[in-house]
Amino acid sequence: MAIKTKDLNARLFGKADKRRATNVAEAQTAAKDKAAVIELAIAGEETVAFELIKINAAEVKTKTQIFSQNAREQAFLTEYALADILVTLKDRGQQYPAVGRWLEDGRIEVLDGSRRRMSCILAEKDFLIYVAKGINTEHAKFLSDVANAHKPLSLFERGKEMQALLDSGKVTDQKELAKYCQCSEALVSGALKAASLPMELLLAYPSVGELGRPTIVKLHRIYFGLAGQQQQQLIEQLSSAGSAMWKRIDAQGITRITREVTMQLEQMGDSLQPKLLVEKAKAQELVKGKVTFIRDGDKLQLKLKKMSDRQVEDILAYLNDYLK
Repeated sequence: MAIKTKDLNARLFGKADKRRATNVAEAQTAAKDKAAVIELAIAGEETVAFELIKINAAEVKTKTQIFSQNAREQAFLTEYALADILVTLKDRGQQYPAVGRWLEDGRIEVLDGSRRRMSCILAEKDFLIYVAKGINTEHAKFLSDVANAHKPLSLFERGKEMQALLDSGKVTDQKELAKYCQCSEALVSGALKAASLPMELLLAYPSVGELGRPTIVKLHRIYFGLAGQQQQQLIEQLSSAGSAMWKRIDAQGITRITREVTMQLEQMGDSLQPKLLVEKAKAQELVKGKVTFIRDGDKLQLKLKKMSDRQVEDILAYLNDYLK
């Protein structure tokens, strides 16, 4: 079930500053009011104190980084993919702080809030984040996974997680994977297809999270329908363009842009398909000036000229009797 950001914060922050929140409403209020210090019970275990930090807009990129095990692909976070929060953030600033941990070099690793971080970078707004020390990798992964629940992962991102389960031997096949992930086998198939596609192909789109299974299946057919050399040529064409394909589309709206990108990729794939030269069968003369024939595999074409009615009847009768 999708979790809203406000509910996510309420789930993460069990206690808030001196008010010692005892219910969801109080925890939500503490996070929204940006309390200076919030106590967080991580995975129901030890409680850690998080301090609210404000990072100037110009320093967000250099002073923060994303947790390496975050399932969300950061390259997909474009203005289209972040449209659901970017408009509000531009107008009102960041409503809910992110969550992170201090690194030894003094920078901050973002565990919850990679979308908010990128939105602040794009909107050139200050970034608010609760930061603590001493969070181990296991607890960092817990925070990252719970945080990602409020905004569904793309098929590509889900496919990467599913492929990792298969590679680790935790599940043996797609049927077992569907049960483990509590989803349909069709979704598993689509997600694995998405995960097998090169990043360059997916980055041609304005919002990878909006790509459904039909588009993913089509992209899979386009890419894997090419030979190895043609696949590389397609990637090189996309990489050498200087900017993502969606940025060069003269259209408005994510749906129209997505459709146009797919059409252009189909055309590129068709142009790279190796052309098979099939030599056409040539006509051969059987009776000079009267009969020619063409043999094409198991097909035989006869062309007869200057035939009388009697000859036509005899020939047709013979063929009818011979081929019964």
